[in-house]
Amino acid sequence: MADVAAMAGVSSQTVSRVANNRSNVEEETRQRVLSAMRVLGYRPNAAARALVTDQFRTLGLISFGLGNFGNARTVDSITRAAQRAGYTVNMLAIESQTEQAVHEAFGQLTMQAVDGIVLIEAQILDTPALRLPSGVPVVLADGDVSHRHPMVDTDQALGARLVTRHLLDLGHETVWHVAGPEDSYAARRRAESWHATLKEAGAPIPRMLFGDWSAASGYAAGRVLAEQPGVTAVFAANDQMALGVMRAFIQAGRRIPEDVSIAGFDDLDESAYFSPPLTTVRQDFDVLAERIVSLMLDQIRGGTAPSATAPIAPHLIIRESTAAPPD
Repeated sequence: MADVAAMAGVSSQTVSRVANNRSNVEEETRQRVLSAMRVLGYRPNAAARALVTDQFRTLGLISFGLGNFGNARTVDSITRAAQRAGYTVNMLAIESQTEQAVHEAFGQLTMQAVDGIVLIEAQILDTPALRLPSGVPVVLADGDVSHRHPMVDTDQALGARLVTRHLLDLGHETVWHVAGPEDSYAARRRAESWHATLKEAGAPIPRMLFGDWSAASGYAAGRVLAEQPGVTAVFAANDQMALGVMRAFIQAGRRIPEDVSIAGFDDLDESAYFSPPLTTVRQDFDVLAERIVSLMLDQIRGGTAPSATAPIAPHLIIRESTAAPPD
């Protein structure tokens, strides 16, 4: 630090302020110090800085499985949002949604000296008796309907309503649904909204089929649906399952969208290149992540966070996989 200060022509205190990203440094001085840091290969000592600031500038992240596109995109967006705020991320992906697994994950992350912990779609939080360990700020991405902890959520119900209503407005008598796993918060919200939208419209409510978010499970459900001539519209709870449904109908000789309309949820990067391009619901993962990190930083800095914020509205993306039903 003394070498950096000498090269930049400033005091060691100024170098410290730049290293800790403080605002009370003129921009020209900051750039001079940063240039000296690069030349000398200086790196702030995180442990020493933590002793002074009582902050490690590290967030813990617990995800219950990364096979789900939504969870993976949420992790990616949170990591980038944290980096923009000057924080790194330590992540644990765990499959078992038990109280013991959650407490063990908290223990591992707190031993790694994190300032706060984000949980992504923790279905275990629906257990009324569950209490998360105290002593570290927590923010949830989906999954705490009782609002015991600060939470940021995409409006899953709105997304499902938009796509179901779109298919009904095209003239389909009803809409079949391939739901996600029964233990998924997001899947339940989408399925409940699909059901409510059909009921409000006075449309028949077909039997719901379940998948596991994979294209293979969508294909299995699609084979069942393709055997029923009366099926003219299908809403799959994510784009991967929609892809499997599409393949099953095409193999059965059913044209998309001339004979059957198919829609998904998430708007994968590849969805615009399905054959035909897929109508779907786009979630804004970047806005979700920014709100999560903002809530976390508010708590780290000593403030309080609301138990819930307004859900983030998704958008219906209409493409060539949906059309009016056959005459």
